[in-house]
Amino acid sequence: MDTPRAVVIGGGIGGLTAAAALHQQGWDVTVLERATALTPVGAGIGLAPNSQRALDVIGLGDRVRSLAAWQGDGGLRTPDGRWLNRLSSTATAERFGGSMVLLHRATLVDILVSALPEGSVRTGSPSTLTDAGDDHRRAVVTTPDGTVEADLVVAADGINSAVRRALFPAHPGPRYSGYTTWRIVAPAPERPFAAHETWGRGALWGTHPLKDGRIYAYGAALTPAGGRAPDDEKAELLRRFGDWHDPIPAIIAAAEPEAVLRRDVHYMATPLPAYHRGRVALVGDAAHAMQPALAQGGNQAIEDAIVLAHHAGGGPDVGQGLAAYTAERLPRTMRIVRQATKAGRAAMLNSAAAVAVRDTLVAAVSRFGPGLVLRSFDGIADWRPPQHTYAAGTAHRGQDGTGRQR
Repeated sequence: MDTPRAVVIGGGIGGLTAAAALHQQGWDVTVLERATALTPVGAGIGLAPNSQRALDVIGLGDRVRSLAAWQGDGGLRTPDGRWLNRLSSTATAERFGGSMVLLHRATLVDILVSALPEGSVRTGSPSTLTDAGDDHRRAVVTTPDGTVEADLVVAADGINSAVRRALFPAHPGPRYSGYTTWRIVAPAPERPFAAHETWGRGALWGTHPLKDGRIYAYGAALTPAGGRAPDDEKAELLRRFGDWHDPIPAIIAAAEPEAVLRRDVHYMATPLPAYHRGRVALVGDAAHAMQPALAQGGNQAIEDAIVLAHHAGGGPDVGQGLAAYTAERLPRTMRIVRQATKAGRAAMLNSAAAVAVRDTLVAAVSRFGPGLVLRSFDGIADWRPPQHTYAAGTAHRGQDGTGRQR
């Protein structure tokens, strides 16, 4: 039997993970990336235990864990520096079998590319889905070099996915959340600090260490869609967050103006009817863009990729496998989309009275210990891939990432 062929449209985290997983299943995989280089949009990414276990399937989980910086005891603060709750990495690891790993997106991209054969990724290759195919004919993708037929097309072309629009033209697409985000990677401040997220009125800030000695920080604020700073985005951050508690002002001051990334937040308020059509499957933001409040966007893209490869198997007859992929992924991801939407609304409350009530409730819940706070991630961070064994070691379903029974 001929080797089945897969074409992945988009060289981001979801697309590269899918490519690596399909390659390990015996597929001939080509990744088509429109950009001239694999330069990921974004600064940092947090990989929760669920996506780490997904990466275990393709033998990359331990490499990711080796890049974890010690986060220590962090938590949630107010702009004046008061702690609303405290969380420890130990409590998270005990509950979910692992801790959050923060790393630069470019680092994760390099790790994923290393799992692919040389020449699998073609940059500077814009592509168009010409034919989604069906049980009797292959899908067709058009590139500047001609057409490519494939037994499977993985659409990982992001939140503005052209493939999604072609498959489901009547779908309204993502909706604006009402707020924008800024992300930076900057030198760590001289004084020690605890990892934290800080909630204000209609705005928030987060600061987390990276293993290389830098910090990953992000801000968010309610603002009309499409806005831009009158001067530069670093100056905008200073205007919005310059009087918040240490080390926020120092971090902003240390950032290079051109390194501040701004992006409006959109999310998939209306579910797609399916995550596949014909021989095409949607993964990541193309299928279920979500607000960043739970830090699960990239994690869910990685889950998608591993589950898709599992159901696609090692053969070209993918019809039933894609239906199983939709059945498994659509309910889970849309539940997380809704949960992230609720969390985003809570973080972005803007009236003084609502913020006071929110902060009081958060502080009250934290007095009962970390369990109640971490409970919001039950059913998310404790997810396990469909495979019974992991490529990275001997861990099995029902065990944590170290192989210990839970």
